Amino acid sequence: MPTAESTLPAIDLAASSIEITRQLCDIESVSGDERTITDAIASALAPFEHLEVTRDGDALVARTTHGRARRVVIAGHTDTVPLNGNLPTRFETEDGTDYLWGRGTVDMKAGVAVQLKLAAELADAAVDLTWIWYDNEEVASDLNGLGRLAANRPELLAADFAILGEPTNSLIEGGCNGTMRVELRTTGRRAHSARAWVGINAIHAASAILDILAAYQPRSIEVDGLVYREGLNAVAISGGVAGNVIPDECVVTVNYRFAPDKGAEEAEAHLREVFAGVDLVVTDCAEGARPGLDAPLAQQFLAAVGGEAKPKYGWTDVARFSALGIPAVNYGPGDPLLAHADDERVAVHQIMECERGLRAWLQQS
Repeated sequence: MPTAESTLPAIDLAASSIEITRQLCDIESVSGDERTITDAIASALAPFEHLEVTRDGDALVARTTHGRARRVVIAGHTDTVPLNGNLPTRFETEDGTDYLWGRGTVDMKAGVAVQLKLAAELADAAVDLTWIWYDNEEVASDLNGLGRLAANRPELLAADFAILGEPTNSLIEGGCNGTMRVELRTTGRRAHSARAWVGINAIHAASAILDILAAYQPRSIEVDGLVYREGLNAVAISGGVAGNVIPDECVVTVNYRFAPDKGAEEAEAHLREVFAGVDLVVTDCAEGARPGLDAPLAQQFLAAVGGEAKPKYGWTDVARFSALGIPAVNYGPGDPLLAHADDERVAVHQIMECERGLRAWLQQS
């Protein structure tokens, strides 16, 4: 009778990082269903005696403990957004470029594959390494496995520098924008729509909010040498009681992407200034992260990888490292514009380039 371990999907860490990407992607791991992929990764790591592996739920931490002067954290999430007929993976060539197609190839199992291969092979790197693969990144922040580790086992995240393998086209992207969602509420008075003059239409009143948004000019702000572009947009609107009733309430949900030169209080203050006189309630907020590129390890990493660092416009978990006082950057294969897309696909050469850059730096840093 087969054991539970023998029925696990195989992850062969002796294979190429391209093949490991395919193996990982063909294990379905939509957020909340990461148990199988976590079990498979844990099984693949078990033979490597240079790694001290700790599990927290469906998050894994694998550490070297050589007593090096510096420690680097390299992390990636194992969950994906829901499938839409885009598994199993397949290889295709498009305009002379070889791609691996399928859910998770970009966001972000190609990055995880590179990390796993290097974790297995770099038994004696120039720095001590902490590798983290975690669950529930694509859903609500309070479920995030890295956040859970930071709360439950902060000592496991301690480091001098951190790299998050989010897709960046295998270029370094420093820091990230913060994000805030607010609800803007207008009120009126209900009435029969046949006698509309008796009521006050709350949806009509919301037009002032939409006018402000349409006229708003988002700022581009330089932070530590990188220029972050902000954004302010309506992302939802709700209101109405029935087809023959003048609505007495309307709610416009607005998302503010703010540069990492400001914290949550400053971001909220800016929105209250922009929407002065409007009932405003903050419903969600995650602060951004400064680039951290002035750290010595970051400078060495940039030199080893090559190219010019760019800003990360979207929010990523580098902000969690920044909150712990750890400089952090984003670096991983894949075009972020293809993340979550039905035609999600990663250029094979980017997987190899990411592996080359990380390996070169870790062996000489």
